[in-house]
Amino acid sequence: MTHDRRAGTTDFGFQEVPWEEKARRVRGVFDSVADRYDLMNDLMSAGIHRVWKRFTLGLTGLRPGQRALDVAGGTGDLAAGMARQVGRHGLVVLTDINASMLARGRDRLIDEGLVGNVQVVQANAECLPFADATFDCVTIGFGLRNVTDKQAALASMRRVLKPGGQLLVLEFSHPIPALRPLYDAYSFNVLPLLGRVVAGDEASYRYLAESIRRHPDQETLLAMMREAGLEDCRYHNLTGGIVAVHRGYRY
Repeated sequence: MTHDRRAGTTDFGFQEVPWEEKARRVRGVFDSVADRYDLMNDLMSAGIHRVWKRFTLGLTGLRPGQRALDVAGGTGDLAAGMARQVGRHGLVVLTDINASMLARGRDRLIDEGLVGNVQVVQANAECLPFADATFDCVTIGFGLRNVTDKQAALASMRRVLKPGGQLLVLEFSHPIPALRPLYDAYSFNVLPLLGRVVAGDEASYRYLAESIRRHPDQETLLAMMREAGLEDCRYHNLTGGIVAVHRGYRY
């Protein structure tokens, strides 16, 4: 769990670091992994991350001509899906705090021919540079756990939603007890090994495994969303709770 800003420290994996240092360290992780990020996602999840993202896209309710925002969108999986949903008269904005990841996402969207209805903006999830009530749907996929001030990010994402708009948070969560021993063994042994062999970076993938354990569980995140002013909040567990999709609305 993230600590109180006034205490001066927060979590970076299993380490305690100064509050203002986490963003810099996270940036270093994603600078390191950007070039192999998509390949590693496929290897780490045996491709199941694509199913999780398709499920999330199936919840957006987006219609042609609407506006959507993908926060901490990295290489653009969710942004690409939403761009197809809103069509050429709609708009999707892909944001990430990390320039290396954002560049990968921009290039990928161009490669897929998604250029007329997509914008790319480098932005911090905690203070999004958009006017109130701009978007019909906001998504954040596997990004919230890397944010220093998660409560501020949730409030910022709610602020930019139109009345009736929906926030979707796709994130690793806490699996059912029967899966935990196997999941822990995989996370702390296989993931760092894959990171070393494929991406040449064991430490970054050890951090990613640790950051999942420090992320709030399903019920805690639900309460945080309600505290941020979102309504009708609920979540869907996927793959035994290894991943959850939380959703809430601004009314």
